[in-house]
Formats: sequence, structure tokens, C-alpha cells
Amino acid sequence: MSASRVKHSAGILAWRHGAAGLEVFLVHPGGPLWARRDAGAWSIPKGELEAQEAELAAAQREFLEETGQSVQGAFMQLTPLRQSGGKTVSAFAVEAASLDPAKLRSTMFRMQWPPKSGKWQEFPEVDRAAWFDLPAASVRLLAAQRVLLQELAARLKLA
Repeated sequence: MSASRVKHSAGILAWRHGAAGLEVFLVHPGGPLWARRDAGAWSIPKGELEAQEAELAAAQREFLEETGQSVQGAFMQLTPLRQSGGKTVSAFAVEAASLDPAKLRSTMFRMQWPPKSGKWQEFPEVDRAAWFDLPAASVRLLAAQRVLLQELAARLKLA
């Protein structure tokens, strides 16, 4: 695959100090393909960069599109990672204690469901959001993104 065809996404790993210590804000993908999956299915809010878009701007745009909430603050760039499908993900961590999973408002996408049925349905990009302590987050998060939790803890000197 040529470099021009490799997908590049940017996302935000929001964190806060909660009752259980460090907690991170994760989202669960919407749609029927993910409906019954929990462990290893959650993600940081993220999405693909548009042409000539800066990584942080893309991460903030995608966070707003997927959650309906915006985040501001002192962003800390984390080490980019490569997911199993070859997509590169640039992630930024930011303290954002005021995020409320109950206020989740995600953009929608269309897909043919059931497959080959000719019926098109709309589903939210994200159907759930929640705060998790690091042990719970490491179980739920996509395997390739788990390194972000380790890096965040180390950068906050909690490791």
C-alpha cells in the first residue's frame, strides 16, 4: 500500500482525576456490527484527517462530532500509533473533567442493514461514552490503543 493510501486519524484521550484515581473518557462505536461487543471494542474519540488539516484541529473536530462536546486545555501530544489495519493514529491527551457521558450526541452514518437487504438505516457513530479507571479501560479499549493509557500514566508520573 502506498503512503498516500494509508489512512491517518487523530483523536483525543480525555482524562480526569476521579474517585478511583486516573480515569479516561472512551467511546463505543455505534451500529449493528459493534452492538454486542464490549471488551476490546471501545476507542478514544477519533477520525480521519481532512486534506491539509492539522492533527490537533482534526482531533478536536472529531471529538465534537462523535460526542457533541468540545474539549479545550493544555493538549499533550502522545506517540503516534499504528493500528492493525495500517491506520496511523495521532493522539492528544487533555484534562477534561467536565465531560458528561449522559450528554453524548453523535453524528450519524448510513449503512445497508441487514447486509444485501437493500434496506438503508442510520446509526450513531458512537452509541455510548463512559469514564473508566485504567484497569477497566485497558480491558475495553482496542488493543492497539492500549499503549496510550501506559504513555498517559507515565507522562502524568502515575506509572
